[in-house]
Amino acid sequence: MIRHRRPALHGLLLLALAWGLTACTLLPESEPIRLYLLPTTTLDPAEGPALATRLRVETPHAPASLSGPRILVMPEPHRLQAYAGARWAERIPLLLRDRLVKGLADRGQLRAQDDNSPLAADVALIGDLRAFHSEYVDGVPEVVIRLDAALVDERSRELLGERRFVIREPSTGTALEPVVEAFGRAADRLTVALSDWSAATLAD
Repeated sequence: MIRHRRPALHGLLLLALAWGLTACTLLPESEPIRLYLLPTTTLDPAEGPALATRLRVETPHAPASLSGPRILVMPEPHRLQAYAGARWAERIPLLLRDRLVKGLADRGQLRAQDDNSPLAADVALIGDLRAFHSEYVDGVPEVVIRLDAALVDERSRELLGERRFVIREPSTGTALEPVVEAFGRAADRLTVALSDWSAATLAD
């Protein structure tokens, strides 16, 4: 009886292997992910003298929906979804932090560094990111960035100032590419506003 079972078992194994290979070939190929950088421009230097203050830009705090790399859209009120097959090249909080550091350096009002720098800083820029998505307004996508920012003295931990920034920037089209460009323009406007506010607050 044992001699007759071995060929049958061998045949069953071959059949299972063949079925498994066939099943693998029937699985759809995964869709390639397009990675997008946040568009940046070199900002014009700010008017007035530069401050000697060294500013550390902390990575903004963000809720779970804004902590990843997904490019978010709000097609209708109170409903977020992500663009399929597309991601930011970095998590959103890091993406925004790096843009702020570069933009603040362009403006020249403060000596900015990120929170990975080994250098000591005089003041920390702390932020809570509340919105970083596009939403439809009269059928046209509009980028919304909302950041609650605070300036904190590094030595005394004293709160030097706080302000909410809300930037809205319309897209020139409904496709993803012009929406990404609108994100870049909105980030530029936020950087300029943060730079001017921070310099004015610290000068006082």
